[in-house]
Amino acid sequence: ITWDAPASLLEKLAQYEAVHAVRHWSDIKNRMAADRRCYAFFHHQMPGEPIIYVWVALVKGISDNVQALLDVRHRAVEEPAEADTAVFYSISNAQAGLKGISFGNFLIKRVVNALALDFENLKTFVTLSPIPGFCPWLQQQLADQGAGLLLKAERKALESVLDEPLELAFPRMCKDQSLWYRQQAKEKAIRGPLMRLCATYLSEAKSGSNALDPVAHFHLSNGASMERINWLADTSAKGFRQSAGMMMNYLYKASRIEKNHEAYSSAGKIQQSGSFKANL
Repeated sequence: ITWDAPASLLEKLAQYEAVHAVRHWSDIKNRMAADRRCYAFFHHQMPGEPIIYVWVALVKGISDNVQALLDVRHRAVEEPAEADTAVFYSISNAQAGLKGISFGNFLIKRVVNALALDFENLKTFVTLSPIPGFCPWLQQQLADQGAGLLLKAERKALESVLDEPLELAFPRMCKDQSLWYRQQAKEKAIRGPLMRLCATYLSEAKSGSNALDPVAHFHLSNGASMERINWLADTSAKGFRQSAGMMMNYLYKASRIEKNHEAYSSAGKIQQSGSFKANL
């Protein structure tokens, strides 16, 4: 889908966007710039209605901040032929009546193949994904364990910078943009513990044998691996409510997709990069 598509279709992309809200036409135009792509599935009986669609950024290196991707004022449009990485930063189901049918799996694989054919220089295919279940999980863990959730060294470091008990401080980071991260000493002390807990949540919190986080489960089911947690990657109100501003890169490596899918689907095994494991 390009900027030349009918206005009625572009309006529907804005209307159905489930991850990063579209507030103005300039948002859509930015997401369809020369270094951006939008792909969708349609049904021949509903040619003007997308079933599911994905936004992709063509960049150099793996993106670690979604505001930088969505910036309509200061972002310089890059030459797509020079990009080495495709970042899937939003995927939305457009038809509520088809909820539960996994079109996303097929769409991502088709898009990876299409991009690889169009741009030979693309070597890496990743997502920049929300972590919607982290803050609810964290608050439950704090209610169950309190300060025992932290390592001894983490507790000691935090006691020197927090002006309230941990059980109050951590949930506050999930509820609002209190600008705590602009206080250098506090941000430095909080970063390690929160990233460790987020890595623990993503890799160990389960629903049966599946990852508890719905976005993690979606991508792992599709054959992706856990690549990297990004600190302060989404500083919107929604980003803080979901995951204290953190986001996740899931890596789609063509040679590993089927093996990863089988390992996860049959035994709940999750492939993790060294960068991800370093948080644990």
